[in-house]
Amino acid sequence: MEAEAVPEVITEIHRWHELLSDLPPALSEVEAIDRITALEELTAAAAAAQARETLTFDMRRRNSEAEDGVASRKQGRGVGAEIALARKVSRARGSALLKFSRSLLIDLPHTYSALKVGSISEEKARAVAKETDWLPRDKRRQVDERMAGRLAEVGVGRLGNEVRALAQQIDQKAAVEHLEKCTEERAVSVRPAPGNMAYLSALLPMPQAVAVYANLKKSAASLIGTGEAGRRSQPQVMADLLVERTTGQECAAAVPTEIHLVMNDGSLVGPGDAPAWLPGFGPLPAGAARTFVAENEATVFLRRLYTRPDDGQLVRVDSRRREFSGLLRRMIVIRDDVCRSPWCDAQIKHADHATAFAAGGGTEWDNSSGLCAACNFAKELNGWTHISDPEKLVVKTPTGHRYETRTKPLDSRASNGHADDDGADREADAAKRQRRFQEADPAHGPPARRQRPTDRSLPDRGTSVVEYLFGTRIRAFLSANSAR
Repeated sequence: MEAEAVPEVITEIHRWHELLSDLPPALSEVEAIDRITALEELTAAAAAAQARETLTFDMRRRNSEAEDGVASRKQGRGVGAEIALARKVSRARGSALLKFSRSLLIDLPHTYSALKVGSISEEKARAVAKETDWLPRDKRRQVDERMAGRLAEVGVGRLGNEVRALAQQIDQKAAVEHLEKCTEERAVSVRPAPGNMAYLSALLPMPQAVAVYANLKKSAASLIGTGEAGRRSQPQVMADLLVERTTGQECAAAVPTEIHLVMNDGSLVGPGDAPAWLPGFGPLPAGAARTFVAENEATVFLRRLYTRPDDGQLVRVDSRRREFSGLLRRMIVIRDDVCRSPWCDAQIKHADHATAFAAGGGTEWDNSSGLCAACNFAKELNGWTHISDPEKLVVKTPTGHRYETRTKPLDSRASNGHADDDGADREADAAKRQRRFQEADPAHGPPARRQRPTDRSLPDRGTSVVEYLFGTRIRAFLSANSAR
């Protein structure tokens, strides 16, 4: 942040930060509990202060844009994205924090006061805001006033239920309309889970959700009763039935897959331990990836993925077209994994020009970023700047703040020291890479390798083992390698 002077209040906040960071441990159990209580109250007060400052920033931005003649419907665009960067969270989270701050300070004064003095946690304040966000403003204030005496007395779950019941009682018509709207928002989503698992979530109307669960449970109990479940537990059988019924497969494990599996040759065809990476979902142990590719009963497609051995990054690919498409877009998605904006973990929706095409930015590897829709739209607002290359993305906001995120090498064997090489070494590496790919097809990556007259010939010097082995014999090779 470029500023002529640091405000005194910020200096004081940093002083408290340093004091807490260097605080020695308590000398007794009683003191430890007292500290925990005091710190919890301080955390709540800090959350209230953040909410107040968030609303202040929003109002000041809207006022300044109004003075500049910006239409009212366009005022405040991008504020959620700036809040997200300031709090080191995703774009969606930043917008939610902005909405929460408005509700808390404008519509829920008693809840805000309780949070400010530390008598309730931020989680409780969020529960009140969430369960009343569908009410008209005057009805929200009624709920807030009538629940003021209960805020500090009950847990988060009970508080949410009581607030919801009171809100439905105060405005039954709005409650019915809210339920109908929620039904329209039914959806299915997937997100990573620990242990290389994933959560498959379905947001359904309550009767439908209960019916699905009851049917799976009944079918699983039947299979266990007849002995067809083998050694699987009831939850495991229910999970397998869900996969089989939604995909039409005979076996839950036989998943037809096109794998964008980022994996170096040492781990794919050897005993290497560098994890594979499933773009958008995260790491997969090398052994598990080898087993999946070798033993999957269904069709498996493997895409060739090229990385530079010096730094583990994907190779440069260029295009003269305006839109990122085909293999170039696929490479961008694989490289960035999730939205490239700092702290945003949303799925990639847009392959974007860091420097706009209209401003002379090329549809090329060096000018590309994989972004979610919200971050891409925010980038187009006045005062926002993205500076991109394959190794990093720099985001500058209207307030002059600068945020940087670096691209993680896809090949974990790349030397960590390359990031700190001096300018001469980087220049030499760039020149070497330029020579290597100067004859590359701009839209499809590295140059095609000369075909050898026989299948037994060795790969060209510049061809990776993985590239050479990807073909009709890969399953047999991996099976033999796993058995060995």
